[in-house]
Amino acid sequence: YGNQIGLATGIVSEFYHPGYVAKHMELGAVVGAVPSAQVVRLTPEPGDVVLLLGGRTGRDGIGGATGSSKSHTMDSLQTMGSEVQKGNAPEERKLQRLFRNPDVTRLIKRCNDFGAGGVSVAIGELADGLEIDLNAVRKKYEGLDGTELAISESQERMAVCVAKEDAEKLIAFATAENLEAYIVAVVTQEPRMVMRWNGQVIANLSRAFLNTNGAVKHTDVCVPQPEKAKPVQPRRSIAAAFADMAGDPRFASQRGLGERFDSTIGAGSVLAPFGGIHQKTPAQVMAGLLPVGPGRKTDTCSVMAWGFDPKLMERNPYSGAYCAVVESVAKLTAAGADPNLAYLTLQEYFERLGSDPKRWGKPFAALLGAYQAQMDLDCAAIGGKDSMSGSFMDLDVPPTLVSFAIAPAKAQDIISGEFKQAGHPVYLFSAPNGDAEALKALWSQYRSLTQSGKVCSAWALSAGGVAEGLMKMSFGNGIGFSATGELDEEALFHVSYGSILAELREEIPFGTKLGVTTSDGRLTLCGEEIEVSELCRIWEGTLEQVYPTKAASSDAKPVPLSCDTRPDYAPAVKAARPRAVIPVFPGTNCEYDTANACLRAGIEPEVVVVRNLTTRHLLESEQEMERAIRNAQMVILPGGFSGGDEPDGSGKFIASFFRNPRIRDAVHGLLKNRDGLMLGICNGFQALVKLGLVPYGEIRDLKQTDPTLTFNLIGRHQSRYVQTRVASVKSPWMLLSKVDDIYTVPISHGEGRFTAPADVIDRLVQNGQVATQYVDLSGNPSMDVSFNPNGSVCAIEGIFSPDGRVFGKMGHTERWNPGVAKNIAGNLEMPLFESGAFYFK
Repeated sequence: YGNQIGLATGIVSEFYHPGYVAKHMELGAVVGAVPSAQVVRLTPEPGDVVLLLGGRTGRDGIGGATGSSKSHTMDSLQTMGSEVQKGNAPEERKLQRLFRNPDVTRLIKRCNDFGAGGVSVAIGELADGLEIDLNAVRKKYEGLDGTELAISESQERMAVCVAKEDAEKLIAFATAENLEAYIVAVVTQEPRMVMRWNGQVIANLSRAFLNTNGAVKHTDVCVPQPEKAKPVQPRRSIAAAFADMAGDPRFASQRGLGERFDSTIGAGSVLAPFGGIHQKTPAQVMAGLLPVGPGRKTDTCSVMAWGFDPKLMERNPYSGAYCAVVESVAKLTAAGADPNLAYLTLQEYFERLGSDPKRWGKPFAALLGAYQAQMDLDCAAIGGKDSMSGSFMDLDVPPTLVSFAIAPAKAQDIISGEFKQAGHPVYLFSAPNGDAEALKALWSQYRSLTQSGKVCSAWALSAGGVAEGLMKMSFGNGIGFSATGELDEEALFHVSYGSILAELREEIPFGTKLGVTTSDGRLTLCGEEIEVSELCRIWEGTLEQVYPTKAASSDAKPVPLSCDTRPDYAPAVKAARPRAVIPVFPGTNCEYDTANACLRAGIEPEVVVVRNLTTRHLLESEQEMERAIRNAQMVILPGGFSGGDEPDGSGKFIASFFRNPRIRDAVHGLLKNRDGLMLGICNGFQALVKLGLVPYGEIRDLKQTDPTLTFNLIGRHQSRYVQTRVASVKSPWMLLSKVDDIYTVPISHGEGRFTAPADVIDRLVQNGQVATQYVDLSGNPSMDVSFNPNGSVCAIEGIFSPDGRVFGKMGHTERWNPGVAKNIAGNLEMPLFESGAFYFK
């Protein structure tokens, strides 16, 4: 869902513990940002109106909020399916676009999204006095009664309160974004919430009663003595101990999970989820540039990290929560953020409590521990969420309090975890357990090193101690480590929350030097040598059956293709600043990144929203699109999930729209009569293929033997960075590139495998239409899923039309910005848009 709405998702983690077998535990986090000038906060006045924006209401979600807090049994799997809220990602993307418009947000006095309680809460909380007309609430289907309309938690809806005279303005803004918007309630003088349905009052409640928050509740709490830690069992050898850790699901690679989530959309992810030339060192933080919008620049980012150890929480909820807070802030500090600027949000997940004082003692102790950590670190929690539904029959989740810490930072200050270079000293910065003042002083001292540029890479210690840090820091670039100081087994596996392991550029007089990075690809510890590659094989194989990273690949060995022929034409009319049309369809989510790439290259983007709520809206959209194309030099189809990619494949809705005779003629006029260009990326590439614009250069009916893009061989979404090699320059889109240039680009798709009959591929090769190929670290085309993420035949990543005016590719070249992907190797800046602009100049 996050992929579809264009949400960058960085560190995604699943926890493995017997208590999570029935009710799984996965972590992710979202950070939003808005310029303060775009937000007004006013008190609604009598006569103001409440509008409902977005999706329509259905029976989905009725009872969802209460259902999520019930004790679940085997019967729940069947009976509670009706309570699940049905998502509509394209509709939510429209809401995102609407609320990014400051002219819209400045009209809104108050706003609520729809969640627990539906209309009753989303609208009922906006003002003290309200008259709500449930008959005005638009429905997905007929047959809903007043109660269902009042409590349905159907998603992708917003309730906004505006002055009556501003209602039509807001409705017009919503219509322009292909959204329904209409009045459903009026703010009244009398402080009562009144609901009417079919001419009758079905609810009439005083605000004084609603504000009581129900009956006062009391319970008894009993905090038991914490369990003692079990003695550490002696290990056979250091090598065996590392192998055991690599094979432990708690510490094993979750790359197969993380790659399912789009981590690069928004062109703001400062760190990729997995870094290094091999993309195998996991990031401990998600750092994202603030979303300032196309044409603007920023080097300010938010940095977020979590802290949590289920085994420690199970043994001692107080200490577990305390250490969770410390760990989360330590990760920010290790990554280069200032711990003094950090704030927290605490996410709690506990078993069904009932009236058992011992059960109540677990969240009570955890909250005390988290509170004490906040006081000790001078770090406040400003948000949180709890769930007491962690029970399934007689199985309970372990006490769970996760601390998320967030702080601002500069992108240039962010530090990733992978070892960077052989020969660097590695230090441990550690304070005595339980000494908060010493810990803060340590972080301050460490920060002075980051600010002076002396830290190359860093790892905040958690449940795996120094051993986990050394292991994972070595994977990204295959760089080893050799201990030169006192580093015995106890020191390797000792857990010290708040401590930081760092690779430095030079020796320093403080901290504890543990050793030095090496080029031999080994961990040399206590007289033993451990091959990093073998350790990595175990680490990646542990969860391979759960979240695969490998796929069956073809035995074919693709060869490098080369076409040095440049196009022999030029535009008849030059343009200092060519204009590009960027269509936005329901499901498109890369339009902002594409517009930003255009502006950076000197191209003027014109975003055209395709509206299909009514036949009239669709006709108006066709007219607007035709006008825009006839006035432009380029059409760029951005990525996304057009129509939710349903049914039967991606890009079909875009292709259907462009087959309209009016739009088809405008496109053909652009390409054949006005020297224009077209570009399609990811979902846009899929549309170009379905239209025939690639490989044929015109919109035409297709045959079964024509090329197509289909599902990735690995059978899931892939989001990561890949290397692509320029195979042909027979296109204006390659004017600033040359054959054999290699660019590192992000990909994010589930259907990107290019296939075609052998004779069709041969023609494409002979005509110089194979534009780019996926290549390995040596620059050779590859069928290995690690380099060719979808299994494309001949390792094809992009193709041209016969004359090169139309280019379709899977890699998201538009997702480059200064400061992104600091932990990824290679040339990330492909001059694709710059070439298009240069052609017209």
